Amino acid sequence: MRIVTTTNFLKSLHSLHVIRFTSSLRLLLNDKQHVEPPLHDTTYSPKNEHIGKSTLAIDLASLLEEPQSKPKPKGRMELKRFLELRIKKRVKEQHANGKFHQLMKTVISHVETLRDAYNCIRINSNTQDLALSQDTSFLDDLAKELSRGDFDVCANTSSFSTRRGSANKEILVLPNLRLKVVQEAIRIALEVVYKPHFSNISHGCRSGRGRAAALKYVCKGVVSPNWWFTVLVVKKLDAAVLENMILIMEAKIEDPCLYGFIRTMFDAQVLNLEFGGFPKGHGLPQEGVLSPILMNIYLDLFDSEFFRLSMKYEGICDGRFNDRDRSGSTLRSWFRRQLDGDDVRKSCGVKVYSCRFMDEMFFAVSGSRDAAVNFMSEVESYLKSSLLLDVGDRTDVLPYEGPHGIQFLGTLVRRTVRESPAVKAVHKLKEKVDLFTQQKVEAWNYGTVRIGKKWLGHGLKKVKESEIKHLADGSSLLNRVSCFRKSGMETDHWYKHLLKIWMQDVQAKNAKSEESILSKSVAEPALPQELKDSFYEFIKQAELYISAEADSILKLLPNNNSSTEHPIAKTEIIAPIHAIKMRLLRYGLTSTKGFPRSANLLIMLDTTEIIEWFLGISCRWLKWYENCANFDEIKLLISDHVRKSCIRTLAAKYRIHEAEIEKKFDVELSRIPSTQDTEPEMTNEALEDQHFDNDEALMYGIAYSGLCLLSLARIVTQARLCNCFVIGCSASAPRVYTLHIMERQKSPSWVTGFSTCIHPSLNKRRLGLCKQHLRDLYLGHISLQSIDFGAWKS
Repeated sequence: MRIVTTTNFLKSLHSLHVIRFTSSLRLLLNDKQHVEPPLHDTTYSPKNEHIGKSTLAIDLASLLEEPQSKPKPKGRMELKRFLELRIKKRVKEQHANGKFHQLMKTVISHVETLRDAYNCIRINSNTQDLALSQDTSFLDDLAKELSRGDFDVCANTSSFSTRRGSANKEILVLPNLRLKVVQEAIRIALEVVYKPHFSNISHGCRSGRGRAAALKYVCKGVVSPNWWFTVLVVKKLDAAVLENMILIMEAKIEDPCLYGFIRTMFDAQVLNLEFGGFPKGHGLPQEGVLSPILMNIYLDLFDSEFFRLSMKYEGICDGRFNDRDRSGSTLRSWFRRQLDGDDVRKSCGVKVYSCRFMDEMFFAVSGSRDAAVNFMSEVESYLKSSLLLDVGDRTDVLPYEGPHGIQFLGTLVRRTVRESPAVKAVHKLKEKVDLFTQQKVEAWNYGTVRIGKKWLGHGLKKVKESEIKHLADGSSLLNRVSCFRKSGMETDHWYKHLLKIWMQDVQAKNAKSEESILSKSVAEPALPQELKDSFYEFIKQAELYISAEADSILKLLPNNNSSTEHPIAKTEIIAPIHAIKMRLLRYGLTSTKGFPRSANLLIMLDTTEIIEWFLGISCRWLKWYENCANFDEIKLLISDHVRKSCIRTLAAKYRIHEAEIEKKFDVELSRIPSTQDTEPEMTNEALEDQHFDNDEALMYGIAYSGLCLLSLARIVTQARLCNCFVIGCSASAPRVYTLHIMERQKSPSWVTGFSTCIHPSLNKRRLGLCKQHLRDLYLGHISLQSIDFGAWKS
C-alpha cells in the first residue's frame, strides 16, 4: 500500500515541467461524474483511485486556464537590430559570383528599406514610442526619386557658417531628413558587405569591439612590450582619397549608381569624412552616419599591411639570433622559411602589437629600439604613400617604463611594476617608519612654535608693565633693544617697530612662515644643546634608514636573487583628472582656484533639468572610468565638484542657503552620488531605464555622446510656436534653447564627458526641444546627431 498526502501531491504537481495529456486523461477531463474527495481522506484505496485521477485532471485543467504572461517588450537596441537584419537579408540576396550587384536600385531605393532605415533613425532619436511622430508618406516619393536617379542631393542639405566677425569662416553642410534616411540605408548595406571581413585589430563601430574592448586589449593582450607609440592620421576627405576608396569598394560591390551617389554627396560637401579631425563616436553633428563605415573600409588596407609587417619583423630582424625569445610555433617557423629561405638564424624575437580605433592607432613593440623606430617608419610610409594620408606630429617611440605613459582613446595608458608580497611588506615597514618620523617632527615643531608664541606674548606684557627700562635683568633681549625706542612712541607701536628691526636682522624674508621664525630663531636657541643634537641625529638616522632600506632589507628576504628575478609589470588605464578639472573650469562649474561654483547659464532652467544636467556628468564618468586605476578620484570629483556645483546653482536660482537647498531637494539630489563610496550602478539609470545593450555597433554616436551646454533662450507662446527639433518627433517644444560651444579641441582629445569638438558654426544656434528629449540629451539617451538643426530653415 502507498500512502500519498494531499500536501505532498500538490508539491509534486508544482514541480512538473512538462505536461503530456494522454487519451485517458482527456476522458477524465470530459467526465462529469467524478467527485473531489475530502481533504482529510488521505488514504489510498482502490475505491478512491478513480477520484484521485479526477483530482489530477481538474488541477491540470486549471493550469491550462491560467492566462499567459505578456511578452517582454523589446528594447531600443533590440528593435534596431531587428530592423537592420531585415535590410541585411535584402542585401545578401544580391550576392552573386563573389560580388554584390546593384545595391542602389534593388535594395537602397526600395521603399521597405527606406522605411526600416527611417525607423532606425527614430530609434536613435528615442521617438519610436511617441504617439506624435512625423508623417512617413515622403518615403514613397523618395523611393521613386532614387529609382529614377533624379534625387537632388544639394536640395536636401542645410548649410551653416560661423558668425560674422570670425577670423576664419567655416562652413558646415548637414543633410536633411530625406538624405539622412538614404545615408542610413547605405550604411547598413555597406556593413553587411564589409563587417565580416574586418581584422581583429580594428575597433570602433563594431559589435564586441568598441572602446572598452580596445582598452582591454591594450591592458591584457599586449604582453611585455619594450616600446610603444601612437599614430594619428590627419586628412580631410579629398578627391584623391575618395577615388582610392571607391577603387577599394569595387572589389566587393559592383554598383556604378552607388558610387555616383557617393561622389555627388562629396561634391555637395555633405559626406563629412575627416581623419583625425575630432573624436569619433561622440555623436557630433558634423560626424555623418557614413563616416565610421567608410573609414573602416579604407583603413582595412592598413590592417592587412600591419599583418604583413608583423610577419616580417617577427621573422627576420637585424641578423641577430635570440633562441630564448624564438617562438616554437610550426606555422611561424614556416613563415620565417618563406621570408628567408631555410635559414632561420636571423630571428631576433621581435613581437609587434597593434590596436586601431577608427583613425587612432596604438602600436607596441617587444624588441630593440631600432626595430621599433624602423617599424614606425614603415607604418608612416605606408599611410602616406599608399593611403595618401598625413600623419600627426605627436608620433614618437617611447619606452614602456616611462613615468608619463601614452595617450590613447582619451585616457592615459601607463605601465607600472607589480611588487611581490615580500617587497610590499618591506615598503609597508618603510612607510610606518616614515610616518613615525613625521609625527615626531610635527610634535617638535608644535612645541617650539608654542614656546615662540609665549615669548612673543611675554615680551608685549613686559613692555606694557615696565616700559623695558625698569627691567631688573639688564642682559635680557628686551633690554638690549630698548635703545631703538624713539621718543613719543606708543608702547604697542614701539614694540612692533622693534620686532620689525629684529626680523630684518634674522632675515625673516627667507623663512617659510611666521611659525618657522619663532621656532628657529627664538625657541631652539633657548633649548639645551644636548636635546637639539639628539633630535636632529634621530631625524638623520631615520632618513638614512628610509632611503637605504631597498638595498639592505631586500637582500635579507628569502630566495632573493636579483639576477634571475624579473619584475612583473601591468598596464593601467588612467583617467585624465587634470583635463576633467579644466573642463569643469571652462564650463563654469568651478572657479579658477578649483572650488565648486554655480553654473550661471543653467540658472534659468527648471530644477529637474538642472539636476539632470549634472546627473548626466555623473552617469558618463561612472560609465567611462569604472575600469580606470584612479576611479576613486573620479568618485571624489563627483562628490566634491559636481554635486556641490549643482547645489550652488540651485541656491543661486532660489536665492536661499545651500543647507536649505539640500533639505528642500533631498530626494532629487540623491540621484547624484554624494560620497566617494558610490558604485557605478547607482547613477547609471540612463542605461538601465532604456535597457541599453553593450553593442557599440548599434549605439555608435549614442554611447559616448558628449554633454553640451544649453541655456534658455525664450518661452514658446501661441504667437511664436515651435516643434521639437529631434528627428521623428512632432511634439510641441515649450521652450527654445541656445547651444553654447565652450571649446573646440582636435582629436585625440581627453574623454571628459563634455563635448569638445562641436563645429563652431553651430555656436549660439537656437533649437526647440520637448521635455522628454531635453532629458534624453542630458542623460545620454540621444546625441546631437538626432537634432535637425535645419528645422528653422525648412
